[in-house]
Amino acid sequence: MRLRAFALVLIVLALAACGGGKTTGAFPKTVIGTLPKSPAVAKGDPAKGKALFASSGCGGCHMFKPAGTNGKVGPNLDNLASDAQKANQGPESQYAFESIKNPSAYVVPGFPNGVMPNYGAQLKDSQIADLVAFLTKKS
Repeated sequence: MRLRAFALVLIVLALAACGGGKTTGAFPKTVIGTLPKSPAVAKGDPAKGKALFASSGCGGCHMFKPAGTNGKVGPNLDNLASDAQKANQGPESQYAFESIKNPSAYVVPGFPNGVMPNYGAQLKDSQIADLVAFLTKKS
């Protein structure tokens, strides 16, 4: 019985020492300077990107008028600019590059994750830049 009372006293004392009756909160810190920007996407060749789009089978899953494709498994790439804006993941070219290199980084709402192949492991960055140049080319 004495051991239980002693243990109870120790627990009460330990809990009483926690916080000391003061209320604390999270306070923001002022950051001086600018946030680091993501590196710019290398300039690619839209003609090479168009050929790569066709040879990689992108049109089987994606609708994209400039390529003459009408796939419905993945997002409509004619909406790439608005999807990039909604994703708030940086400029359209950066968003497109990251979406190809690491498709699970951001998935357009309404589409399942894990369906698009990981082209970051299959293509060189220069090839992805070519695809991005084709996808973001304004005609």
